[in-house]
Amino acid sequence: MAGERQKVEEFFERLDRPAIVEAIRRAEAKGRGEIRVHLHRGRVADARAYAERTFTRLGMERTELRSGCLLFIAPEERAFAVIGDVGIHQRVGPTFWLDARDAAASLFAQGKFTEGVIAAVDRLGDALAAHFPREEGGPNPNELPDEVTED
Repeated sequence: MAGERQKVEEFFERLDRPAIVEAIRRAEAKGRGEIRVHLHRGRVADARAYAERTFTRLGMERTELRSGCLLFIAPEERAFAVIGDVGIHQRVGPTFWLDARDAAASLFAQGKFTEGVIAAVDRLGDALAAHFPREEGGPNPNELPDEVTED
């Protein structure tokens, strides 16, 4: 048990938050949408259900185009979920979220946690660019903070 707790703490310590924030900013610059990465300390029975509650708690459903995307990670459970608001979900469909999750999972399995998060963020950015393209010279407000959040 102490070994597992230590691995979880190492996950939190080794994650390169500035690199993730930079990836979020790059991804959001491609299209009109918002991406958040949230880390959960503690156990969760259902990562997707907890991600949905976290999505609402973070106010992600309040974006103008309903194009918010969340990567939720619960390292203690070795569980995570990638979800999106109704605007983006209607355009990409349910398979997309699984593909974004799998992009991260393959790198997580190799112990490349920062790289896994960035791979998922990049997929989200590509989807936002395709379905909510940024208009040349048009507004692209940053509606939500880019930093990695934790609870």
